[in-house]
Amino acid sequence: MYRRVVLCITLLCTIGVVAQQSPKMSPPPPPLDPGRAAPPGQSTVRLNLDFERMQREADDLARTAQTIPADVVSVRKGMLPKDVIEKLKQIEKLSKRLRGELNP
Repeated sequence: MYRRVVLCITLLCTIGVVAQQSPKMSPPPPPLDPGRAAPPGQSTVRLNLDFERMQREADDLARTAQTIPADVVSVRKGMLPKDVIEKLKQIEKLSKRLRGELNP
């Protein structure tokens, strides 16, 4: 009986000491294939993005979208601008293309 108590106390003390001395785990090494995974909190972006083209498309999207409120005012007055539907289609097309580039 005495041996069991001494063994349990020794075991508990050893576990406590080991738990206090064990260093925190280091982060895992980066993946060998950088395109597959990213560290937490970071997103990977494909390296073959054409940033200039994306910027032009984003600017076109913004310019076209700025004209829509005036077109809606005209619609409220009973006049449908002939190019408003085409502008909305262009906005949709550009936004889908940009979204596809940024979210593969």
